Amino acid sequence: MKIKKLDIAIVGAGPVGLSFALSLANSGLSVAILEKQAYENIRNPNFDGRDIALTHFSKSQLKEWGVWQHLPAEQIHPLKKAQVIDGQLFSRDQKHSDSLKFEGADNLDTPLGFLVANHQIRKALFKQIKQHSHIQLLCEQEVQTIKTSLYSSLIETKSQTLEAKLIVASDSRFSATRRMMGLSAKMKDFGKLMIVCNMQHTLSHMNTAQECFQYERTCAILPLGEGYSSIVLTLNASEADRLLNLTNESFSEEVETMLDSRLGKMSLLGERNAYPLIGVMSNRFIAERFALIGDAAVGMHPVTAHGFNLGLSSVSTLANLIIKADSANKSIASQRLLLEYEARHKLLSKPLYDATNAIVALYTNKTPMAKVIRKLGIKIGNRLPPFQHLVTKRLTRISKL
Repeated sequence: MKIKKLDIAIVGAGPVGLSFALSLANSGLSVAILEKQAYENIRNPNFDGRDIALTHFSKSQLKEWGVWQHLPAEQIHPLKKAQVIDGQLFSRDQKHSDSLKFEGADNLDTPLGFLVANHQIRKALFKQIKQHSHIQLLCEQEVQTIKTSLYSSLIETKSQTLEAKLIVASDSRFSATRRMMGLSAKMKDFGKLMIVCNMQHTLSHMNTAQECFQYERTCAILPLGEGYSSIVLTLNASEADRLLNLTNESFSEEVETMLDSRLGKMSLLGERNAYPLIGVMSNRFIAERFALIGDAAVGMHPVTAHGFNLGLSSVSTLANLIIKADSANKSIASQRLLLEYEARHKLLSKPLYDATNAIVALYTNKTPMAKVIRKLGIKIGNRLPPFQHLVTKRLTRISKL
């Protein structure tokens, strides 16, 4: 079998893997992406119910790589406000003391972020990848073995062998390549299922995202176009199974009741999709001539809707180090470079991962003490405008998270 030589082999053609390839598009480095799925699944991915809350940094990256122009304008939904609610939802006209609110800067002229469907982002990334003939997309190529040495890395599939200076894995939070390289990971199974779907409604969402922690479950409203939203329900397995097996009409009625008719009459649009809630933090992000990015490094709880943004931060950090090293005629896979990437990304991601898990644990805890702490935390947040301003600035600045 002939060995194909290149600079960087990327495992996984998901959004982060494709983004990493594009971040190197003008570097002069040869890049190949190995993907176990069929080409058509990457070219035209199915709707999966998931919407991504893109920060301004992520938008700037997608613009820089030429991806943003491929997103249909009507599929980009500005997020003007966000609200976190502790306890039961309330009618839209009623004030709620147990809620924390965030608004965009400049009197809402600058949105907090942008909601875009996951499959639309993947389509746009694919279109831009095809503009670069030196980026190879090799589909139906499941990795069988990986061998690394001081001088190069070998990656084998059933039909191909590639020799690369560096292997970068972006093959999901359940990364098979991470295991092949002997990298352990901490996994947090939240024991819940997430149901996501799009729903039409008769009352305006006012471009406000809402996350309501109801102890036994959480309900989230992600505002899309006028008159429809993405609804995200986090439930135990038995309750999720019951809702998934309801008729469309009965499901719509139940969600309407859960939201206390906050959005008026509701109707399901399309399919319901369910996903297990499992957080993952790899103990190491690197090995010899090998690095993890995206969910393969850190798989966030989806309550923040910022997993992709964190993934793009890993892309930016590693790509910048590689380009800088290559420009200086230095190794793009040196241990020093990889250790610097690991330190930078861990410094950014670990506090966010731990804080998210702690917040989820607190806001799903039914004990009286936890309820007191939740309410106190929200009251303090509401009385500290600098805190709200800091969160808003983090979301709207054109730099990393």
